[in-house]
Amino acid sequence: MRFGNKTLLSAALGLALLGTSPYLVSPAQAAGAQTVDIAYQEFMLPNGLRVIVHTDRKAPIVAVNIWYHVGSKDETPGRTGFAHLFEHLMFQGSENHRDEFFGPFERVGATDQNGTTNTDRTNYFQNVPTTALDMALWMESDRMGHFLGAVDKGLLDEQRGVVQNEKRQGENQPYGVLREPLSKALFPKGHPYSWTTIGSMNDLNAASLEDVKSWFRRAYGPNNAVLVLAGDIDLATAKEKVAKYFGDIPAAPDFKQPAVAVAPMKADSRLVLTDKVPQVSWNRIWNVAQNGAPEEDDLDLFAQVLGGSGSSRLDRRLVHKEKLVDNVSAGYYGQQLSGRFSVSASIKQGVDPKKVEAIVDEELKKLLAEGPTQEELDQAKVAIKSGFIRQIERIGGFGGKADVLAACAVYQNDPGCFRKSLANVDKATVASVKAAGNTWLNNGSLFAIVEPGERKPAAEEPSVARTAAPAPGAVNKKFKTLPAGVDRSLGVPKTETFPDLSFPALQRATLSNGLNVVLASRPGIPVVQMNMLFGGGFSSDAGKKLGTASFATTMLSQGAGEYDALAFAAKQESLGANIGSAAGLDGASASLSAIKEKLEPSLALYAEMLRNPRFDGKEIERVRAQWLATIKQEKVQPQGVANRVLPSLMYGAGHPYAIPSSGTGTEADIAALTRDDLLAYQNTYIRPDGATLVVTGDTTLSEIVPLLEKHLGTWKGAGVKPVPVAPTVASVALPKKPRVFLIDQPGSVQANIFAGQLVPSSRDPNVVDLEVANGVFGGTFTSRLNMNLRENKRWSYGARSGLQNAQGLRPWIASAGVQIDKTAESMAEMNREIREFASGKNPTKPDELSKIQNSFTLRLPGSLETNAALSASIADILRYERPDDYVLQRSARIKSITLEDVQRAAARIQPDALTWVVVGDLSKIKDKVAALNIGPITVLDNDGKPVKTDDKKAK
Repeated sequence: MRFGNKTLLSAALGLALLGTSPYLVSPAQAAGAQTVDIAYQEFMLPNGLRVIVHTDRKAPIVAVNIWYHVGSKDETPGRTGFAHLFEHLMFQGSENHRDEFFGPFERVGATDQNGTTNTDRTNYFQNVPTTALDMALWMESDRMGHFLGAVDKGLLDEQRGVVQNEKRQGENQPYGVLREPLSKALFPKGHPYSWTTIGSMNDLNAASLEDVKSWFRRAYGPNNAVLVLAGDIDLATAKEKVAKYFGDIPAAPDFKQPAVAVAPMKADSRLVLTDKVPQVSWNRIWNVAQNGAPEEDDLDLFAQVLGGSGSSRLDRRLVHKEKLVDNVSAGYYGQQLSGRFSVSASIKQGVDPKKVEAIVDEELKKLLAEGPTQEELDQAKVAIKSGFIRQIERIGGFGGKADVLAACAVYQNDPGCFRKSLANVDKATVASVKAAGNTWLNNGSLFAIVEPGERKPAAEEPSVARTAAPAPGAVNKKFKTLPAGVDRSLGVPKTETFPDLSFPALQRATLSNGLNVVLASRPGIPVVQMNMLFGGGFSSDAGKKLGTASFATTMLSQGAGEYDALAFAAKQESLGANIGSAAGLDGASASLSAIKEKLEPSLALYAEMLRNPRFDGKEIERVRAQWLATIKQEKVQPQGVANRVLPSLMYGAGHPYAIPSSGTGTEADIAALTRDDLLAYQNTYIRPDGATLVVTGDTTLSEIVPLLEKHLGTWKGAGVKPVPVAPTVASVALPKKPRVFLIDQPGSVQANIFAGQLVPSSRDPNVVDLEVANGVFGGTFTSRLNMNLRENKRWSYGARSGLQNAQGLRPWIASAGVQIDKTAESMAEMNREIREFASGKNPTKPDELSKIQNSFTLRLPGSLETNAALSASIADILRYERPDDYVLQRSARIKSITLEDVQRAAARIQPDALTWVVVGDLSKIKDKVAALNIGPITVLDNDGKPVKTDDKKAK
């Protein structure tokens, strides 16, 4: 499965197809990358644990990634959801660490830490400082070999509740009604993929303690796992440490994998549902060849040509020519037992879906009959190669090098299977791609469609007769154990030293037209990242048409010079480049990610976009229609509608920040935008004078400056007047009492709660203190808010708080998605937590402060691993006029901060000045929320306008 610049499926469809946490790496992604490899060595412990080692010394971090070859496919009817439930349970500590698994990792600055489950496997991963590797291996081995004694009914009930809230959260999203029935419609009853990874509510409720213990004994032994260590490590070190921590864990019984069962459909069928959504989501899905099948890579290429890029056949026909859809995509997803090939489209309001369906069928049949052109095939190969190169810039996390190696080992018993995939796609021909399509896409398919209508909350699944749980099996005698290498009674190993924090020196140059260039050189992966920073941004829309800045900036890449929008997209893909442009609150940017071997032609295309954007009338109208559809989608998403209404409530009418935080503006203003409005924005802000180009990656100043001079040095920009100086953002008086705003979302199974207040700007001298205070309260997994609502109360899948960057006063927002029947109770808990923290009644504890200090400072080497992350950090330095070594200065301040400093920062959060927004089914929550008496209640519509009500408790 390949996630590039296109959204391959709606969120609901993706979740339903791929499980709750999709497997993001496909060997097909690797195609064509002949100059890039992941060198590895491997060994196996006597107990069957397979270990793969990749050395990458670019940063003092190690990715620890362990895959258990067990997923929802290994469950049985009546006992679904166990694999995903266990993913959660195994984060709750073990026999020798009876506490949250995340805790020790936060204290050493781990990054990219998570766990995921899909149909086929469960994985856990984290990047840790090299000196914390012993701690990480101790923790992972303790939950593999010493877990069952820590599981009791209380822990089971706690995580059962968390998982059920995760399930509700998915179902509560627009198009979420598709999530549950899709698997049943795609596969025959009893097929291992015929139920969702997250499982049935009834099955989760029925799970007993003995059920889960038996499940663990069957599946989580070392002989059913692959451990990948990637980064600042070598084979000898890996052998010594892995044997020490994992060697004495006995093997589990052999875990039999089910046979491949593609289950191609014999005939077309339909699944049509309704939801409270603004437009039809149309999807057509085939069951096709599984991961590792001979046709896998050709199917990936077929999908890329059909609908995998902005210049694909379906894009050309449906988006640009016929203008029937707002977006369309095609994708191939390889799984262990069966693959999926899908075509998805968001159909414009008023368009007959049958018309879209007929065109998709026509284009599909044409591609099946003729195959792709050689030009299309070559372009697809470059796109896949470049995607893989960018993917393996990371050693860990979703899709990084450790993930690639683990996936290949688990699914194809060959950690280097990506090399075969590279070769397969490189040698793919028009004939082979055509043949793969005809082999699989002439079978039956499922049309899965969600139409606008009433949202019907998913009914609790009827009880299914529970099949007998498979016995764990006999003791596995073909594997042996090593003597215990560590005394676990001593607890988690202490990490006493940490790598020094370093930040690359920023080198500077100025082009002949005055354009400032800032370079952070980082050799290694052959990618060069550029990000040009401009003024303007959403706030410059004040007094004009809201959405102008974002719309105008987006239009830069919709055709430039000799290239119309389609030709621009095709040229970009043929170069393997990613070119984009976007606006933020206080500025705009234009970015380029170029593969090193195509740097100059990619830079030439990037320069053409900046210097000669076309702003074609037909493209403006196409983007306008898509834009209006996006606004409608925002209004049916809980987070989206809150992002639209909260800023105006907190800043007040007329303030430049009192706009939807997405920057999309309003429907009326977008409808009224003219080409002259867009040109005026471009002329004012998209200019080299006053701009700065940030360059990161595999280049040097002596190499890049001549290229920049050649392509950008004579650019003068179209503006006549000087670039406007950014105005000082006006201050805002805080409310004198709390206010509560309710937005109705009938049929929702969750409520989404937001509590916000304005706090000092990102330029404030005490900005770091407030960041630390927020970390204690709601900025990390083990922060107070999440531990209360998720782990203790089991009312939420996640609760958090955060700060948004801004030149002026900025929002601090605490939020939680909670089960609908606990809305008022959750608000009460959030209100109490905020009051006690801000007032000092329950101040920051020394242990909490030290945890945040370690987490925020020690994670920095890992957090700056990619060029994109480094570029973003430099952009912040420049935007807020910070010193070049700000990262080091910030780290020093965090280390020196005191409890008194944190309390002073916490006191800036004033509970009586909070603005509350709650999005949910008001028929179920309004009266209870009113009874809390937090503040006066106003009911709003999705545009943020008051709704008349006869309720005396609301106005």
